[in-house]
Amino acid sequence: MNQPLNIVDVTYARTGASVNTDAMGMREMQQRVFAKRDAQHLLVKAPPASGKSRALMFVALDKLYNQGRKKVIVAVPERSIGASFSSTDLTAHGFFADWNIKAEHNLCTPGTSAGKVAAFIKFLEGPDATLVCTHATLRFAFEKIAPDAFNGTVLAIDEFHHVSADIGGNRLGALLRDVMNGSDVHIVAMTGSYFRGDSVPVLSTEDEAKFTPVTFNYYDQLNGYEHLKSLGIGHHFYQGRYTEAIGEVLDLDKKTILHIPNVNSGESTKDKIEEVGFIIDSIGEVIDTEDTGIIRIRRKDTGQILRVADLVDDADQKKRSETQHYLSTVASKDRDGVDIIIALGMAKEGFDWPFAEHALTVGYRASLTEVIQIIGRVTRDSPGKQHAQFTNLIAQPDAATDEVKYSVNNILKAITASLLMEQVLAPNFVFKTKTGNDDAPKPGELRIKGFKEPSTARVQQIVATDLNELKATILQDDTFTKAAAGSLDPEVTNRVLIPKIIRERYPDLDETQVEELRQQVVVDSVIKNGEVREVGDKRFIRMADKFVNIDEIDINLIDSVNPFQRAFEVMSKSVTPSVLRIISDSITATRIEITEEEAIILWPKIQVWAKVNARKPNVRSEDPTEKRYAEGLLFLQRKKQQVLAAQRATEMVVES
Repeated sequence: MNQPLNIVDVTYARTGASVNTDAMGMREMQQRVFAKRDAQHLLVKAPPASGKSRALMFVALDKLYNQGRKKVIVAVPERSIGASFSSTDLTAHGFFADWNIKAEHNLCTPGTSAGKVAAFIKFLEGPDATLVCTHATLRFAFEKIAPDAFNGTVLAIDEFHHVSADIGGNRLGALLRDVMNGSDVHIVAMTGSYFRGDSVPVLSTEDEAKFTPVTFNYYDQLNGYEHLKSLGIGHHFYQGRYTEAIGEVLDLDKKTILHIPNVNSGESTKDKIEEVGFIIDSIGEVIDTEDTGIIRIRRKDTGQILRVADLVDDADQKKRSETQHYLSTVASKDRDGVDIIIALGMAKEGFDWPFAEHALTVGYRASLTEVIQIIGRVTRDSPGKQHAQFTNLIAQPDAATDEVKYSVNNILKAITASLLMEQVLAPNFVFKTKTGNDDAPKPGELRIKGFKEPSTARVQQIVATDLNELKATILQDDTFTKAAAGSLDPEVTNRVLIPKIIRERYPDLDETQVEELRQQVVVDSVIKNGEVREVGDKRFIRMADKFVNIDEIDINLIDSVNPFQRAFEVMSKSVTPSVLRIISDSITATRIEITEEEAIILWPKIQVWAKVNARKPNVRSEDPTEKRYAEGLLFLQRKKQQVLAAQRATEMVVES
């Protein structure tokens, strides 16, 4: 079987720190959240499987027993996720109270929305303290009550990225603002992914400032596991139909969640049932289907019996409900309960199968949130699982079809999503300005000549809690994606494009703050993407095509490096030269307008190029660097002509 080409390969120390508990039964992340329990509005950003649901229980119980709150409402996006907040024995592990949900206050069960809303209102008026419902029930109930009905309550919103600052288009976001402004509500917002996948932020800058953030990153989580040692994120490119290529990457020896493409996507054959049939045929011969809906299949190669769950066929809702129930009750606890799950739009957010090792996804997913949720299904710690893998099966562009632009766009976005995950999964550094009288750097600290440290509380807060979200905004920018693929000079990318995006995302920052944040983003990205080697007592980092002594790096050197070029170098090794040329031509054809800032940065490089080559750069050149230099030169020449014309006009007015 062909192995997917990984852009990301990370190995972890397995310290056990993130899964060990203290005297109160709290993991490391839960301790961090509990330390901020007095905050009125708490925003918890932590990866899947880090224990967010139990962290909420600890905080909510403290607010009920010690902070004068009367009720706790937990809202989840889907009914299945409600099980994460069912009654839990906490006192047996050292906490002072247990989390209890009465059956009539678990509104994540079958029933009408009208009945759920009536039960919600009855709960608000009654004596009991805890309730779990869906986001939809919360929204519908809010239409029947005033914001001040939430006085004295704690409102916990799970999977908080479903909220949006879009006032007109997101009812959950509007509800949140109305409740915050119209009551004394305490809010605990929780998310495993703060990337919405669109340009609208989760919260407005003003609303987000009201929250106390607690961040527990992916590296903290995965490095502190007991069993999982490594994670790979990669891509496999195919031609034709994906059903004919699926056997190349479907490793039948691994517990796998296979996400087939949406029926509206270019990768879909438009017949989801037939696609599942192709996948089953590629595995082997069907023996039978159990009452649970599990399909037993005999492998073609070894004769081993595999247990496969089909969550795609929704014609028989009763059968699918039985399969889902089996997966959540038996397969989530028994390693032999299921081997492969085939899904379409399911088995992502909040889905718990700790034995899953491989997430195989067909087609690019437009939302970074969705990508992270899918990867989160396989990054749970489980005995016997040492490696987790995410593979994205993507169509290669074919010059003979009209889908070239679509395919290239998908490839670029899939790779930039992997780049973001590489940033998220890497250990964090603290960057300091290097001076002539520095002490020895602390562990995890890096000194850089010319580096501007954050000088205000606002920039410090963005760096501490929002850096990955900012990188997501940058990586999702279409112009930046093309620039990262090599169609712009690295210095222009770092000094022109990135600050432009920062200004748009944080309009409250002045130019000094923008530059400080720009340097933080670029330095952090370059260092995390760089390969570090130790030679004796010295450390060297690969920057572009050479290794540099870490003790000698400066901000100008870092600004000369495209922080994301390496991923495209990896991609170039996994496709044929002709396909790579199609991708390159497609990027070049989408012209990025040159700006005065870029032209000024390019001017000294144009002079050096002309001297070395003994001629001016040619705008018709097939070399993208020479072509861009030529465009910059033409821009500067036109600018000079405009200035001279303006001077002549001024002189003529003076003379007359």
